[in-house]
Amino acid sequence: MESATKNRKTRDQIARMVEKAFAGTTLAERGDAAVEFTEGWFNAAYRVRLSDDREVILKIAPPKDAEVMTYEQDIMATEAAVMRLVSRNQAIPVPEIYYFDTERDVCDSDYFFMEKLGGKNLEHIKDSLAPQIRTKIERRTGEIVREINRFAGEYFGYPGNSDLQAKSWKAAFIKICDSVLEDGRRKDVAYGFDVDEIRSAILKHAPSLEAVVTPRLVHWDAWDLNFFVKDGAITGLLDFERALWADPLMEAQFRMLAFGGVPESLQGYGKTSFTHAEDERCHLYTLHLALVMKTECAYRHYSTDFVSNAATQLLLPTMAWLRENEPC
Repeated sequence: MESATKNRKTRDQIARMVEKAFAGTTLAERGDAAVEFTEGWFNAAYRVRLSDDREVILKIAPPKDAEVMTYEQDIMATEAAVMRLVSRNQAIPVPEIYYFDTERDVCDSDYFFMEKLGGKNLEHIKDSLAPQIRTKIERRTGEIVREINRFAGEYFGYPGNSDLQAKSWKAAFIKICDSVLEDGRRKDVAYGFDVDEIRSAILKHAPSLEAVVTPRLVHWDAWDLNFFVKDGAITGLLDFERALWADPLMEAQFRMLAFGGVPESLQGYGKTSFTHAEDERCHLYTLHLALVMKTECAYRHYSTDFVSNAATQLLLPTMAWLRENEPC
């Protein structure tokens, strides 16, 4: 995926980053010692082979002057901190971070090296899995997300942005949605609805958010692309950069409800039925996701319309539900 936020580096630049991170070790001499991953949408990432034949992953934040959305500011620091936090729970398979550098002397933005996971991402291989293996893995994704949600915080919102934090979830969520809409306003993003209409739908159902009283750690981006699988088992979960203290119903697994039915991941999570108030919250979170996806297109200048079209497919039915259904 081509994106304006990707901060690509030359082989020589990556070699200097390796030498700083791994004292006494250099970049391998072979031609494929630094290979870029092309699937990410935000950061630049590389598979790096060291001179001692180890393979590691290098992840580089966007350039300092890159235009990003408000909630995306300094999210690499969030990712590193959250990965180290959840690693305390052995039930959550997460790669080890070997080195996180914020000094910007050998690179013009933050970066870190982390453990390379074995296997392939679930999105790419799930259709080739035997039905019973696929069911087991999908249920396991829900179990892992549930373990992440066990971590409790002291406030609601994004760790790296005090402007998007609050003591109540209702206040934090409204701030978060307003920030996305303001990001969209600056870029003249067309959502298919007036901003006032969108905000009215959010405020109409916002009382349902008051039931959430404990901030829980939410990965938010735990889609199949971020789970890695090998030999019929999950080897790890990636991309914690968008984590926040929020309502567990904000997790990606609950967005699958928008496509009909209860997915196997929610069977594993242990949440398969919902009250009307929970349905309200789920639709509010689907609306938020759609707004983020639609807005980010204006900042990243993607090479395809895939994200924009997917956002529209979520936005239309979600807005219809929020308008047609009364608050609990």
